[in-house]
Amino acid sequence: MNQDDLLVRLRGFEWNDFECKKASRGVPDDAYKTVAAFANTAGGWLVFGVSEHNGQLEVTGVDEPDRVQNDFLSTLRSGQKLNQIIRIEEQRYSIDGKTVFVFHVPESPRFDKPIYLKGDPRQTYIRRGAGDEQCTARELGRFLRDHDMQSFDGELLADLDVQRCFDEDTVRWYKAQFLLRNPDQSDIADPVAFLHHWNYVTEQQGQMRPSRAGVLLFGKRQYVEQVLPRPVLDYQRIDTAFDNWSADQRWHDRYVFEENIFSTWRGLVARYMRIAEHPFSLDPTTLRRNDDPPDYVAFREAAINLLVHQDYGDPGRKAAIKLFNDRTIFWNPGDAFPATAELLEPTEKDVRNPALIKAFRRIGLSDQAGTGIRAIFRNWHELGRVPPQIRNDKASKEFELVLVNKPLLTVAMQRFRQSLGVDLSPEQADALALGLEKPAGESLSLTDIRGLGLSTTLQAKVLADRLVAQKLLESLSETRFQVPAPIRQRFDLATAQVTEQVGTKSGPSEDQVGIWTQLTAEQQGLLTKMHAEHAITELMDLVKRVNRTKFRDQCLTPLLEHGLVTMTIPDKPQSSKQRYRLTERGTAVLAGQQQKDKNP
Repeated sequence: MNQDDLLVRLRGFEWNDFECKKASRGVPDDAYKTVAAFANTAGGWLVFGVSEHNGQLEVTGVDEPDRVQNDFLSTLRSGQKLNQIIRIEEQRYSIDGKTVFVFHVPESPRFDKPIYLKGDPRQTYIRRGAGDEQCTARELGRFLRDHDMQSFDGELLADLDVQRCFDEDTVRWYKAQFLLRNPDQSDIADPVAFLHHWNYVTEQQGQMRPSRAGVLLFGKRQYVEQVLPRPVLDYQRIDTAFDNWSADQRWHDRYVFEENIFSTWRGLVARYMRIAEHPFSLDPTTLRRNDDPPDYVAFREAAINLLVHQDYGDPGRKAAIKLFNDRTIFWNPGDAFPATAELLEPTEKDVRNPALIKAFRRIGLSDQAGTGIRAIFRNWHELGRVPPQIRNDKASKEFELVLVNKPLLTVAMQRFRQSLGVDLSPEQADALALGLEKPAGESLSLTDIRGLGLSTTLQAKVLADRLVAQKLLESLSETRFQVPAPIRQRFDLATAQVTEQVGTKSGPSEDQVGIWTQLTAEQQGLLTKMHAEHAITELMDLVKRVNRTKFRDQCLTPLLEHGLVTMTIPDKPQSSKQRYRLTERGTAVLAGQQQKDKNP
């Protein structure tokens, strides 16, 4: 953090990665609680020489800088005040003639956690908001499980009979998938011998013992429930938009999975396929049919990520998938060990359940090691949607991934882009649209920009710098940017104009007829052929389309956003009974254009 960055932060307030202490003549004792809390969560900046006065942060300075700095750093390096040596980076600034120290406390490796005070694990702290909170016994247990060098899923279970605890149907299914992918491998007929080959059963003191991973993956339900005293997954389909939903509303379809992980996966896919889009196309080279749903890769990787990375030692919290009309939320007990930015790197990651992950990869149900999150972002970007949202909460040890079913380049954004008078590449247009998606005052990070399908942080930086040069973004720091207020105001105006046009229900005014020229020839042709209520497949036939996603994004959605076409069941967009028809406005625009064609 340079001095300019510090001054920007001092105009704000303390938060989960930023804490200020007066520390005029000595190190306050609670500074070590903050160090422990930062080290146990996601790291942060600790500032000495700043006080809070009437809700504002004020530079008061460190009066005895040498003493304060030496006492603080020597204590952290002694390993006495805290159970681990904490290596921090320190910086010294002079602001209005007053000395300020800035210390960056990094997140500690998981095998060093928990960091606690005075040799007492009960004095373990985590950072939430602007406070340092003492861990509960359950929260401390989560740290201790992740600290163990022996992975939780690799533990052998001495009290289970290997001849009785496995579900043979699941093992047969898995073997069939494995042999289909590896036809040169010989079949091992005996289920226990097959699992022993892959270390899901291990010989210990002359006895064959199943591993926890073996039972979780292949076990009979009664034995899974012995190993895991809560469900594997809570699946809910809620047929409304997320913003219209409240927790007291009932779901429309729910299934609580309490069987083994592979049975859960198979049941989950069956439910997903019932509501997913199924476009039909042929590979021009192999002439093989391809009817995978367009968002299948993102769903597959997100669901498998949820199944293999959750904390199965947590008895009080269960994983959940909630499907809304406009988004799907994947929630997991257990944080990801890497930082969020590292999740986009194509490298091996430190993982919680290595045996579970290997089982899925062995049969091709997951991308290569370290690339699952990248595959999700890539698939979502190919569909032209707003990038996925990740919340990796290291304090609460939970992970949430949200797939928002919303186009990144809306009609308003496309119109705004045309009005800018500058030539934007598709990548630059996407980055600007993403910046405008952020609420006013919220910054855009390089990690956010990488989520648009860029391979490296350097590529994201070059793109952001280009937008800064065009005055479409302004730089807050080396890694954070925001849309300038005048640009946001122009975009808000364009959005308001589109909204006003969509909301107009009168006859074919000049403005409405002018919309016709904004439509593609395909969109115009579809409007002229709509004489009743149509299913989406019927609309696709009218314009000779075979890819449902591209048809929806390129043809149908713009007509819906212009208010020319509407759904017959608007509160259930994914209903199998959904039909589409012209609105009054659509009929008026079409009639006005036809009249204009007759009397040019």
